[in-house]
Amino acid sequence: MKTAIIIPARLGSTRLPRKMLLSETGKILIEHTYEAAARCKQAERVIVATDDQEIVTAVQGFGGEAVLTNKEHLSGTDRVAEAAAPLTDFDLIVNLQGDEPEVDPKCVDDVILLLAKHRDVQVGTVACPIRERSMLDDPACVKVVMDHSGRALYFSRSCIPHARNWHPDLLQVEPAIFWQHLGIYIYRREFLLRFSALPKSQLEGVEMLEQLRVLQAGAEIMVATANCTGKGIDTPDDYRAFVSRHSNC
Repeated sequence: MKTAIIIPARLGSTRLPRKMLLSETGKILIEHTYEAAARCKQAERVIVATDDQEIVTAVQGFGGEAVLTNKEHLSGTDRVAEAAAPLTDFDLIVNLQGDEPEVDPKCVDDVILLLAKHRDVQVGTVACPIRERSMLDDPACVKVVMDHSGRALYFSRSCIPHARNWHPDLLQVEPAIFWQHLGIYIYRREFLLRFSALPKSQLEGVEMLEQLRVLQAGAEIMVATANCTGKGIDTPDDYRAFVSRHSNC
């Protein structure tokens, strides 16, 4: 299954202006993410899809591949779909966020292999165990519940499943009861192009979770489980912590 990783990278960012081009580590942020993607063994190509020529120039400056996409896209998925449209010889498209410089390449490889194995499934993603109560209560931590085969039943910002009789030991059960959804997606290319054209679904509008549009459209999402928890960069504090971790490596 020929696979391309497409990294959506928007220049504008409310909480962290121009974050893709921040360079306190000696490299711009998008370069770190690109290098992590390039270490994936199951992907043949890595492309940055951006809305700004400045990012295209920066990516080409470190030897990467970038394409300029429509500035009017409402989501990263729409941007990825535009970049994927000409890739007619590719079967699978990975959507890897540009602000995930510490993503574990093995997590990406695992979900690629999972979708290659389950030919009837249109979308794959990744989840890791939740072991802290604070994460269960945090709406920014998206949770997922799965059936016994690993297919997603639902995603939510709320705590799912809800423990009617709570006890802290529930967080230590093996296999885990609570799972955090990580923002790595892999699509069959033809499904991605159809999906990006679908209107926002009702549940998606309520939870503000794009993956619920997939489930409401009747498609299946296969979830690879892992212990990798790469931290995304959303705020100035996130970036300072990343710079600190990088300088200590």
